[in-house]
Amino acid sequence: MPPKTSGKAIASMVTGLVGLLTICCGFFVVTSIVGLVLGFLARKEIRASNGQLKGDGMALTGIITGIVGILMVIVTIVLVATGAIDTNFEYSSN
Repeated sequence: MPPKTSGKAIASMVTGLVGLLTICCGFFVVTSIVGLVLGFLARKEIRASNGQLKGDGMALTGIITGIVGILMVIVTIVLVATGAIDTNFEYSSN
């Protein structure tokens, strides 16, 4: 029987990518964290399956995109806190 793809690996990749694609929405940090955690759990599960599960690349994608998403949140917070990014979106006709 061929190895099955780990559901956690698929979920990790999807949530990690959704986290990157929804940067403007504000809740992407949650999906990035979920992608990161599921990625580590999936890789552990795949290693323990003795070849019965596959999807290590998907899990790694979830880990990487989760880390990138979290780093983007941290950088954004620092830039807003230092005033490098203005969050006042008022329109001025001057």
